[in-house]
Amino acid sequence: MRSVPSSSLVGPFADRLLALDLPGLHPARRREAIDFTTRRVDSLPSLMRFGVMSIAAIFRALLVLPRSDTLVKFLARTALPLLGEYVRLLRSLGYAYIWETWPDTRPDGSQPDDAEPGGTQPGGRAA
Repeated sequence: MRSVPSSSLVGPFADRLLALDLPGLHPARRREAIDFTTRRVDSLPSLMRFGVMSIAAIFRALLVLPRSDTLVKFLARTALPLLGEYVRLLRSLGYAYIWETWPDTRPDGSQPDDAEPGGTQPGGRAA
């Protein structure tokens, strides 16, 4: 039986979380980090993936509520069991991808002026 891809549940919250944490990150780079995060969630062992997807469904439902940005900010700071772990999982996967792929990324997610957003770095290297 094929499993459901995590992009529809994990992606929207990961996008809001990275946009909140790294406001200077170019949208194309944020999209790449989110794609990486969802691929990693998709490759989790089945029982762990079930747990992550259950929490992701709750977070996804919360995003449709009014003032969801305030809710995302609260959840980003929470230390509640499971909910806080889910946020830390998405952050760690997103941050690891961003700083491994583009090591010159600044703390706010922006790039030095000589880097092109979206994947290539100075000197023509592909990210």
